[in-house]
Amino acid sequence: MSDRLFVFDTTLRDGEQVPGCQLNTVEKIQVARALEALGVDVIEAGFPVSSPGDFNSVIEISKAVTWPTICALTRAVKKDIEVAADALKYAKRKRIHTGIGTSDSHIKYKFNSNREEIIERAVEAVKYARRFVDDVEFYAEDAGRTDNEYLARVVEAVIKAGVTVVNIPDTTGYCLPSEYGAKIKYLMDHVDGIENAILSTHCHNDLGMATANTISGVLNGARQVEVTINGIGERAGNASLEEVAMILKSHRELNIDININTQKIYPTSRMVSSLMNMPVQPNKAIVGKNAFAHSSGIHQDGVLKNTQTYEIINPQDVGINDNSIVLTARSGRAALKHRLSVLGIELEQEKLDKVYEEFLKLADRKKDINDDDILVIAGADRTENHRIKLEYLQVTSGVGVRPVASIGLNIAGESFEAAASGNGPVDAAIKALKKIINRQMSLREFTIQAISKGSDDVGKVHIQVEYDGREYYGFGANTDIVAASVEAYIDCINKFTN
Repeated sequence: MSDRLFVFDTTLRDGEQVPGCQLNTVEKIQVARALEALGVDVIEAGFPVSSPGDFNSVIEISKAVTWPTICALTRAVKKDIEVAADALKYAKRKRIHTGIGTSDSHIKYKFNSNREEIIERAVEAVKYARRFVDDVEFYAEDAGRTDNEYLARVVEAVIKAGVTVVNIPDTTGYCLPSEYGAKIKYLMDHVDGIENAILSTHCHNDLGMATANTISGVLNGARQVEVTINGIGERAGNASLEEVAMILKSHRELNIDININTQKIYPTSRMVSSLMNMPVQPNKAIVGKNAFAHSSGIHQDGVLKNTQTYEIINPQDVGINDNSIVLTARSGRAALKHRLSVLGIELEQEKLDKVYEEFLKLADRKKDINDDDILVIAGADRTENHRIKLEYLQVTSGVGVRPVASIGLNIAGESFEAAASGNGPVDAAIKALKKIINRQMSLREFTIQAISKGSDDVGKVHIQVEYDGREYYGFGANTDIVAASVEAYIDCINKFTN
C-alpha cells in the first residue's frame, strides 16, 4: 500500500511575492480553479492581514473552489489570526498557517527574544488559531538553520497545543539534501506525539537544491510538500510542483502517491507564466521549451527509433502533445526527413540530399529553423489547400508618388478585385486585401526576415493577427517583400475562414 503525500501549493502566496508578478482577484481565482483541476490538496490563497486585496482574494477563492483546503498565512500575532479566520469564513475546508522564526539568528536579531519565549509565543498562536479552525499548520521559519534539538522541542510543543501540520522550512535554501533529510528524520525519531501531525517541507531554491531537499524530506518521513507552479517564489524561488510530481511518478518504486493530474501540468504552467508575465526558462525541467526538445543529430536519430533512448518521461504525461525534433545545424538527414514527412512531403534520396545541403546552409545562418523555412527550401506549395488564393498583385510606388495597389483574389473558385492607396506599398496592398476580406482583424505583429543573401533574396514575412478574440499566425515567402506580406496575411485569413 502506497503512502499518501499531500500537495500544498503556495503559488498564490509565496509565488506572488515575486516583484512584478502580482495578480488581481479575478486572475487569482483563475489560477485557483486551475490548481483545483490539477489536483492540489491545499491552496495557500494569501496573507489576509497584509492588504485589503489579499483579504478579498482569500474570500473570493474560498467561494470559487470546492474540495481543496484553503489556507491563509499569519504571523504568530492574534490580530493576524483573527483577520485570517474572517477571510476564510466561506471556505469549505479551511486552514490557518501561523508560525514564528526559530533559528538563533531570527530569535536574536528579528525578535530580540530568547528560545523559551519563542516556544511560548508559538504555543499561544496555535491555541488561539484552534479557536477558529480545526486545521492549524505551524511554520518554524528558518528551520533549515535551527539546531535539531531545539527544533524538536518547538515541534513537540506545538503538536501538544493542537497543530495538525508542522512546516519545516529551509527558508534561505541553505541546507544540503542530506542535511535536510536528516533534520526530518531527527524530528520523526525524537518528537513525542509526532504521529499526531504531518511534517511538511517548504524548500527555497537559493542554491538550486529546493526540489532535491523536498524529495529528501519526503524520503525521511515528510508527508506534505509545499511547492509552486514553475518553481516561482521569492529570490530564487521555491520547490517546483511539476518537478516533485514527476519525480514521484517516474520513481514508482518509492511507493508514494499524490493526487496530481499530471496531464494538466503544462497548461497550468503556461497559464501562470502568462498571467504573472514571468517567462519559463527554456531549459526548465518538465515545462521548459527545451524539456522535450532534441537538436543533436545523434539524439534525434535515437529518439526517432525509440523515444526511451533519451526520454524518461512521456511528454503527453505532462500535457505536451509530443517531443520536439528541433532542426539546427547539428541535425542529421533522419531528422529533416522526419520533419518533411510530418509536413506531408516525401522526397527521394537524391532530392533529400540536395534539400539537406540547403538546409545546412540556412541553419548555419539562422538560430531557429521552423516548418515554413523547411517548406520553402523543399519547394512545397503551401497554398494548395487554401480557400483564398492570390491571383495577382500590382503595386505602384516611388518618390513623390502615393502608393497604390490592385489585387485579385480567388475565393473558393470565384474571382474578386479591389484597389487602395496607403502610406507605403505594403500598407496599400493590405488595405486592398481588406476591402475584399471584410473582417474586423487587428495586426499584432509584423516581422520581415531574409532567407537567402543577395539582391535576389527570398523575403520571409511572419504576421500575427487577432480575430474574434483569438490570435492567428501567417507566413509568406517571396522575392517581392510586398507579395510576401500579402501572402502572409492571406495565410492568416485562411486559418480562420477554412
